[in-house]
Amino acid sequence: MPTQPILIALDGPVGAGKSSLADAVAKELNILHLDTGAMYRAVALAALQLDLDVRDEQALETLCLQGRAQVEVCFSEHRQNTWLNGINVDEAIRSQAVGSAASTVSRYRGVRRYLVSLQQELARRQSMIIDGRDIGTVVLPQARVKVFVTASPEMRAQRRFAQIKHKEPGATLDNVLKELQARDRQDQERLVDPLRKADDAVMLDTTNLSFEESVTAILRIVEEAYAKQA
Repeated sequence: MPTQPILIALDGPVGAGKSSLADAVAKELNILHLDTGAMYRAVALAALQLDLDVRDEQALETLCLQGRAQVEVCFSEHRQNTWLNGINVDEAIRSQAVGSAASTVSRYRGVRRYLVSLQQELARRQSMIIDGRDIGTVVLPQARVKVFVTASPEMRAQRRFAQIKHKEPGATLDNVLKELQARDRQDQERLVDPLRKADDAVMLDTTNLSFEESVTAILRIVEEAYAKQA
């Protein structure tokens, strides 16, 4: 594996397994993993706590500008902790409601600029794998390794449903699939920093891959990219 600082951009749609894969790759490479989705979820949570309409772009941008959604990220034993206004929100941001709201607020230019700036500042300090929707195109366009992880909507819905069914007893696979498809449309059609594969990113379809096979594939992409430019 490379000895110089490593920056890896991992993009893809909701339910593609980016966060879990990034965690595993980070452990293998002994680097940090930044989950940018958690940061958008934190802003969404702040809006919901204040009973704001997440469809009101001006209200969400004002929320960030006025410092009422202060998002901070720290790492403990290589694990990310996400804080909102001084409170750890790692559990609170994982609900289906917060996820849906995050997909909406992530469309707003002011929200994105606020969080992208934080993400880029974190990446300047250390080796890191960052996952999200616009990492290779906006946050880390200079990253040597860019991977676009995807899978069929049905497979992504199954994976997402497995994550939430114990926490949200009312959830159904059909509803998860419909919401996932709606979030795909939002992410791909938003005017600001839409979800798309960077021109120099490697596409990785994990539909028919096990988790371990997917991790191995990403590690191989990393090694080959750094070997070419050594």
